[in-house]
Amino acid sequence: MSIPMRQSARLGAYLFKQKIKGIKKFPLIVELEPLFACNLACAGCGKIQHPASILKQRMPVEQAVGAITESGAPMVSIAGGEPLMHPQIDEIVRQLIAKKKFVYLCTNGLLLKKHIHKFKPSPYFAWVVHIDGLKEAHDRAVSKEGGFEGAVEAIKIAREAGFKVNTNTTFFNTDTAQSVIEVLDYLNDDLKVDNMMISPAYAYEKAPDQEHFLGVTQTRELFKKAFADGRRKKWRMNHSALFLDFLEGKEDFECTPWGIPSYSLFGWQRPCYLLNDGYVDTYKELIETTDWDKFGRGKDPRCANCMAHCGYEPSAVLATMSSLKQSIRAARDI
Repeated sequence: MSIPMRQSARLGAYLFKQKIKGIKKFPLIVELEPLFACNLACAGCGKIQHPASILKQRMPVEQAVGAITESGAPMVSIAGGEPLMHPQIDEIVRQLIAKKKFVYLCTNGLLLKKHIHKFKPSPYFAWVVHIDGLKEAHDRAVSKEGGFEGAVEAIKIAREAGFKVNTNTTFFNTDTAQSVIEVLDYLNDDLKVDNMMISPAYAYEKAPDQEHFLGVTQTRELFKKAFADGRRKKWRMNHSALFLDFLEGKEDFECTPWGIPSYSLFGWQRPCYLLNDGYVDTYKELIETTDWDKFGRGKDPRCANCMAHCGYEPSAVLATMSSLKQSIRAARDI
């Protein structure tokens, strides 16, 4: 595993600052969605099912940067939709980097070649290209033939241009331990991406395909087999060790829904990226008026099968920072 040292040090200092100030709820990373429009129609995503009037909207630069500034989060994951369809996405990225925010620009890669000239490599910036399996599985997930080749080409172009390139892979109940191993080996050893992120698919309510999401038991069995024989140690994962332990059932945590809040065209989404109990205008209102104790497995039936990173990676990070043993373990993995 390999979490960048600069990122790890900044996050550690940020967490220490929250502890000193006595702040109990704070964002580790904000999911920023400056648009919902996309050039794909993935079966596991429902964003493009919004009305045409919503799909035409683009968040102003000032609004996007202002939301992140208000939250104080050290990291930003820009998603959508397809962020590269936003005409000012490069300016949003530039302004966030100027504030020394770590920016992850999530993309399916198909528009990267056309727009890469608008961006510059930076230790605070990384492309995150979605790779949902090898060719057949990926093309099926994104409902587009040639989607895999386009994403791979984008990764190669960005790496050759000197950018840091990560990947994000969602796994479904159609996956096996072998398919997990094959795609992670390919990304790690053949494409040599900088870091990889993974997540079990969650039954997002607007997704056209509701039949292929993983349950808790399935998730644990899948990753326990995939991670066996020390395989996970060689993969450059952008996750805490405890979150990976969580995926394979070695640890269990309560959800921390406030750890990765979501801000979109509608405002701050309550309580998290995957559930929608309404929106509020300010981050302060989100934190102070949401009943956070209502959510998570065993509390809200919608959360019963969720093991997604947006709820449990923050839990794992906080558990790591509160344990000397786990902090030393994390330091060894950097």
